[in-house]
Amino acid sequence: MKFNLSEISDLIKSRRTILPEQFSDRLIHKEQVEVLLNNAIWAPNHGLTQPWTFKVFLGEGRQKLATFLGETYTKLMSSEDFKQAKFDRLTTRPLMAGAVIVVSLKRDPNSKIPEIEEVEAVACAIQNMQLTCTAWGLGSFWASPGIIYKPEMNEFLGLDEEDKCLALLFVGYPKPDLEWPKSRRKPIEYMTTWVEE
Repeated sequence: MKFNLSEISDLIKSRRTILPEQFSDRLIHKEQVEVLLNNAIWAPNHGLTQPWTFKVFLGEGRQKLATFLGETYTKLMSSEDFKQAKFDRLTTRPLMAGAVIVVSLKRDPNSKIPEIEEVEAVACAIQNMQLTCTAWGLGSFWASPGIIYKPEMNEFLGLDEEDKCLALLFVGYPKPDLEWPKSRRKPIEYMTTWVEE
């Protein structure tokens, strides 16, 4: 076997959501993000369309994202629907993360590949980044607040109308005292049907 299957299985099972509130203030370097992105682009994608784009917010750039999210949320919400806790999360979490990778689907208008398959490819790219974070001891949090699906987000990111922002991936070093979360899954017997003849 070319790779250690036990280690790969452990890596997959160890991937957990680590919230930005659980990150330390240790810096994430551009070279580290480049490794994440280089692993992301090896995700499976039908027709080799490579339908992903990334916008990385590091350092002071994180404030630009936080300001946009706060201002846009305030603009889009009526006074009855505005939730201070939501606003606070949108504006503080980018500053808690060492990096925020905004992941979008870039559609080829002439593509014969169904959009759902392109979305699935981008999701696989995000999973590749999360697994790389886990292997590196970095925390990651895949957030998809409703605001990312609005036209204002496309405009902010320089996306075309047919494109879609799919994730804010927050990346950071966990606080030193954080115990890596554990989880569980239902056994495969609950969701698997075998057809053998």
